[in-house]
Amino acid sequence: MQKLLIATKNKGKLKELKEYLSDLPLELLSLEDVGITDDVAEDGDTYEENSKKKALFYAGLSNLPTLADDGGIEIEALGGAPGVKSNRWLGPKGEDKELLENMIKVSKNLPNENRRACFRAVISFVLPKKVITTVEGRIDGIIAKKPLNTLLEGLPYRSFFFLPEVGKYYHTNELTEEEEKLYNHRYNAIQKLKPTIIETLNLK
Repeated sequence: MQKLLIATKNKGKLKELKEYLSDLPLELLSLEDVGITDDVAEDGDTYEENSKKKALFYAGLSNLPTLADDGGIEIEALGGAPGVKSNRWLGPKGEDKELLENMIKVSKNLPNENRRACFRAVISFVLPKKVITTVEGRIDGIIAKKPLNTLLEGLPYRSFFFLPEVGKYYHTNELTEEEEKLYNHRYNAIQKLKPTIIETLNLK
C-alpha cells in the first residue's frame, strides 16, 4: 500500500488529518511512526511558506510523499493577529493552557461590535524535493466572551471560537459528526487536496 507521511507533531492536527484521509487506500504515517524527531523552524511570514518548508524538510528525511499543515486563528479587531504566530503567540513554547488563559484576557478587551475571527489552514503536499500543490481551508466565526470548559489537545483556540450559523462552539463536544466536517477548515482543505493526491500517487 502506498504510504503518506503526515508531518506534524501536533496531536490534534494529526488526529484530524488521519481521520479526513482515512477513506483513501493509503498507509498514513506519523513522524513518530517513521522515527523522525527532528524539528524544523517555522519562521516563514505566511502559512504557505511554513507548510511548504515543513513538508519538503520531512519528505527529504523520510523519502516519502508528505503532507504538512500550517495555520492559525486571525482576529479581525487585532489586525489579523495572532495569525502565523498562533502557536508561538506567547513565545516558542506556549502551552495549550497558557494560550487559553491569554485568550481569556484578549477576549475581554475585544469590542462587542467586532469579535469576528477566522481559522485558516494551508496544507502542502509534496514528493521528495518537489512541491506538488498547496491548498487552503477557512472557517469564519466570532470570539466568544467565555471559553468552553473542555480544552482540545493541540487546538486551544477552538474553546473560544463560536460558529453563529449553528449556535455552537467549534469543538468536538459541541458539533455533530456532520457539522464537524462541514465547519472544519482543515477538512475543507483536505477535500480540495484529495483529487491531487489520488492522481499523483496513482490511487484507485
